Amino acid sequence: MGKVKYIDLFCGIGGFRYALNSPDNRCVFSSDIDPDARLIYAQNWGEEPAGNIGEVEVEDVPAHDVLCGGFPCQPFSISGNQGGFEDVRGTLLHEILRIARYHQPSVLFLENVKNFLRHGGGETLVKTIQLLNRAGYVVHHSLLNASRYGVAQKRERVYFVCFRKELGIEDFSFPEPSDEDVAVEDILLPKGDPRLDDLIIERSDLRIKEKLPNERENRPLRIGTVGKGGQGERVYSPKGHAITLSAFGGGIGAKTGMYLIDGQIRRLHPEECRRLMGFPSGFKLHDRPNVCYKQFGNSVAVPVVRKIFQSILPALSGRTLQAA
Repeated sequence: MGKVKYIDLFCGIGGFRYALNSPDNRCVFSSDIDPDARLIYAQNWGEEPAGNIGEVEVEDVPAHDVLCGGFPCQPFSISGNQGGFEDVRGTLLHEILRIARYHQPSVLFLENVKNFLRHGGGETLVKTIQLLNRAGYVVHHSLLNASRYGVAQKRERVYFVCFRKELGIEDFSFPEPSDEDVAVEDILLPKGDPRLDDLIIERSDLRIKEKLPNERENRPLRIGTVGKGGQGERVYSPKGHAITLSAFGGGIGAKTGMYLIDGQIRRLHPEECRRLMGFPSGFKLHDRPNVCYKQFGNSVAVPVVRKIFQSILPALSGRTLQAA
């Protein structure tokens, strides 16, 4: 099998690219509409992605073997003309289909939020699979939790691996969980690091359990609350996993959650979020912390995507790929 050429749509800060990066794979195109994401992608990869993919002609996208994309869950018509291509015009799924129909890559490797499975009462998923089938693909999808794949974060995402029908690949198995022993305490900055000062939370209405966990567990361990204990007002132990990093989300612990670390309640630093998402050491962060939180909240968990891709490669072995 030759060098695998792939494109990185809705690339954000490059999660898919870090997951696929190897001497045997080559990224030939990337795009994202967000200028901050393009800036960080360029700082880390030395090339700036194209902007709005809807404004890029399919002929200007290089030929590729794998189309990657973590596409937002956008509403589209679920009645229309019984799953016709017109139903998704104006959505990012439309852009995926537009490029796939023209270039016919061997694989579409896509990611979306857990809610995609039940969006529109499940009809959005049904329509998506219909459209991918009509574009010439056999579709496999699965909901995977990063907590079970060596990531100290509860992060449930639905992944799609779609093979072109002509390849004759009907069977595909997503990787089995590795359930590695990882915890938030593994990714923390050292005590006393001055970067942590602004993250400390002091509240008079803090309530912490008397008995705190001593053993590590591969799930978030809630140990307290502030305020009414709503979302963003819960405190967790670093002996467990982080809650899902979020691009948005409110509450005093917004975007990262709150953790009892070295006797203090605090949010996570962007550098700790970088580690939680599996981005490499030396990754250049945005100057503004809130932008960093948004970028990591929107990204893919790199170790999970890497393990799925390692399961895709054997299926492609021996297949004819695009010319290197």
